[in-house]
Amino acid sequence: MQVGAVLPRFLLVYAALYAGYGLTTPFLPALLSERGLSATEVGLVLAAATGIRLAAGPLAGRVADRLAAGRGVLAACAALSAGSALLYLAGHGFSGLMLAGLAHAAATAPLAPLADALALTAAAAKTAAAKTAAEPFRFAYGTVRGAGSAAFIAGTLAAGQVTGSLGLAALPVAGAIAFAALAGATLRLPDAASPAEAPSGGRGSAGAGLLLRSATFRRLVAVAALVIGSHAVHDAFAVIRWRAAGLTPSTASLLWAEAVAAEVLVFFLLGPPLLARLGPAGALGLAAGAGALRWSVAALTVALPALVGIQALHGLTFALLHLAAMRILSQTVPPALAATAQTVYGTLGLGLATALATLAAGPLYGALGAGAFWVMTGLCGAALLLVPGLRDRATAVSDHRKD
Repeated sequence: MQVGAVLPRFLLVYAALYAGYGLTTPFLPALLSERGLSATEVGLVLAAATGIRLAAGPLAGRVADRLAAGRGVLAACAALSAGSALLYLAGHGFSGLMLAGLAHAAATAPLAPLADALALTAAAAKTAAAKTAAEPFRFAYGTVRGAGSAAFIAGTLAAGQVTGSLGLAALPVAGAIAFAALAGATLRLPDAASPAEAPSGGRGSAGAGLLLRSATFRRLVAVAALVIGSHAVHDAFAVIRWRAAGLTPSTASLLWAEAVAAEVLVFFLLGPPLLARLGPAGALGLAAGAGALRWSVAALTVALPALVGIQALHGLTFALLHLAAMRILSQTVPPALAATAQTVYGTLGLGLATALATLAAGPLYGALGAGAFWVMTGLCGAALLLVPGLRDRATAVSDHRKD
């Protein structure tokens, strides 16, 4: 299949996927509250959803690898995501909405990691073909992931318009439509690894255990978890701090939008040349260093020019880190473990790290105020210390089966 045929199909998949996230995620707490749940009950539903994601993501990845059916599992999960979104309208009371939340979280947890596994496999194949002049140009992963970030922005903006016109209850319906479109678009993708690409010992038989025995994989997850986890205080308390300092809600919204725009810019334009110049480990180091700078400034000031400057660093602390991590995974993980690697990395690695850091953010901010950002700076500093080891350990996961 030519790149020109593959790329639009992946763009459609990522647009539907992240539009679905944008339509359903930001306003979910408000929807649960409108349907009668107390603040405590809303928190319990969201916490339980986080827990089920940590189990559902790796399980779906393992199934996808064992059956060599990444495309089929992604399509099935997308269809389940569409159906489970509507459960928020059918559920009544705490128990009904809890079941709806668990079902939807379990269905949506594998979507992004499975899509990434398919996209990275396709990108690697097309890049190899381009090097032999069999294809006219390369298929860059950053292009489709950037399209996903842009679609998330569009979905979030659309959610605000839909809510204003039709109310919060319309959002699960809109999200269901997006996830159904994702299921349909996924079926038009090329599938991932072929049976011949399975590592010895049976397809996915070692699964997460093989990955976790790889020093490269463990170190990558640690670096990414520290940098992504360092966003916790910002995500939870930045707007509160900005407003306490006198910034208007519209200014706070613009600062938040600037960060997402920087993310899109790095995915589309700046990230690929930086990755090519620095290499994956160097890009991870730049991301960690940018995080240390970002949170240090956040700890010291809420002056608007400084905030404008550090919000732009989100393109490095998230997007560049993600591109570098995906490059290392694509270079070191066998195709027959790609889905497992993505789901373990995304859910048990980043998801668990984010959950733990978010739990710690409240007590830290309560005790230290803006000083909590220094703790986040420390996390990025710890990540920096781990980066050099990735330069020395960039070996395939399959090479560690006997470690």
